[in-house]
Amino acid sequence: MSEEVYKKLAHVLDTLPNGFPSTENGVEIRLLKKIFTPDEAELFCDLKLKFETADQIAGRTGRPLEPLKKQLDTMMEKGQLFGIDMGGVKIYKMMPWAFGIYEFQLPHMDKELAELCEEYGAVYGKQFFAAGPQLMQVIPIESEIHGKHDALPYERVSNIIENSQSFMHFDCICKKEKGLLGEPCDRPVQVCMAFAPIPGIFDNHPYGKTMTKQEAYDLVKKAEEEGLVHLTWNVESGHFFICNCCGCCCGVLRSINELGINAGDVINSYYYARIDADACTLCGVCADERCQVNAIEEGDQAYRVIPEKCIGCGLCITTCPVEAISLVRKADNQIQPPPKDEMDWYEKRAKLRGVDISAYK
Repeated sequence: MSEEVYKKLAHVLDTLPNGFPSTENGVEIRLLKKIFTPDEAELFCDLKLKFETADQIAGRTGRPLEPLKKQLDTMMEKGQLFGIDMGGVKIYKMMPWAFGIYEFQLPHMDKELAELCEEYGAVYGKQFFAAGPQLMQVIPIESEIHGKHDALPYERVSNIIENSQSFMHFDCICKKEKGLLGEPCDRPVQVCMAFAPIPGIFDNHPYGKTMTKQEAYDLVKKAEEEGLVHLTWNVESGHFFICNCCGCCCGVLRSINELGINAGDVINSYYYARIDADACTLCGVCADERCQVNAIEEGDQAYRVIPEKCIGCGLCITTCPVEAISLVRKADNQIQPPPKDEMDWYEKRAKLRGVDISAYK
């Protein structure tokens, strides 16, 4: 019976827009067994992609309220569902595998789980990036677009920060996984950021550290100095995180570097870098130290950007000693406007994957 509930959970996760493909060796089932008990797996399958209170879930599913409340809180602590305490009123919803359950395993990640995630990553990535919309969009270094381009709000880090009232930072789950596998990153680990429009929502958070608005700006600046790419959800509004990513650990960027998936299928971006061949001195800093997706190559007279590989982050520009690099906005017919919000992303994704998510809305 327990085996069947994990198969049921895997099917539900694969029916969600993000997907959860099956494998020949069943690593996805081993992953779920590592994270969920059979009872937790069963309850997850009864949740929705929209927020509900415990009372609403009890009324809809016929589950006894008090045991349900305890189980929901336990599952929230274990990173199996997304829950928010709205000042005494708690709301809950199911999450896809990524962005979702995987990232919320940060405090629970051990070597066994890291090995399972690493094994499953290649299979998951190939399915995930086979359909749009892209999960993430690049937010370029703002100093490189300020005053130079008519950037839209969702293209600016400052828009996310200024529209938030709570700020938190925590360890990068990708860097933690690679560290447990004996491949630690030499860049800072505590660089992932969460935001909320409600004051105090991250107080007493179990694995993150709250910060002020100014500290959020400072961390963004530190990430840029360390050569980390700003990524956030590929939507126009409702952003609640910024990941600061490296090409050696980030599951998204590794899909470009290691799985060979086209950068445009992996990440939505609005710019690309251009190197002035006459000004370039062939120092190689841009290619060797800054680019996280191997989008810059050496030529006979100068380095050059491979436009179809460039994700337009701007990291190569800020350290060019001769200011030979600039950020260029893509032509309108090359830009894909992101979905409006979370549910719009889910609906567009579900349509492109050919899955019916009506039961989870």
